[in-house]
Amino acid sequence: MSCMKISTKGRYALRLMLDLAVNHTGNFIPLKAVAQRQDISDKYLEQIIHQLSKSGLVQSARGAQGGYRLTRAPEEYTAGEILRLVEGSLVPVACLECGAHCDHVDECMTIDMYRKMQKSIDDVVDNTTLVDLIKNHEAKMAAKK
Repeated sequence: MSCMKISTKGRYALRLMLDLAVNHTGNFIPLKAVAQRQDISDKYLEQIIHQLSKSGLVQSARGAQGGYRLTRAPEEYTAGEILRLVEGSLVPVACLECGAHCDHVDECMTIDMYRKMQKSIDDVVDNTTLVDLIKNHEAKMAAKK
């Protein structure tokens, strides 16, 4: 098990979901269009979208008008939900992993710090929606002008 470092897959999953949120009209969006806008290989996005679709975060449709769309409103998705789906656990150290056992936890001098780190991570990702990320980005872009 590796400790928390968000992989390319996790970052791309967030970018894919943000692209679907920004372009959310109810219509299906071709994955090739997302790949072009995000400058990500469509083959790589296919692996990620399969996982998102299987979990019910996105809906797929085949055919000429096919593609993918969100199954809920953009404000109903959190970064934590998306990251945990593709990354698994977001714990900073293996000993905090659910079901992990450590014989030294009672004497551990660092466990409380790791628990605080975990709480901070959870607080950020579980209280940040796709809409929050979009609004933050829009405000940054407006401030640049």
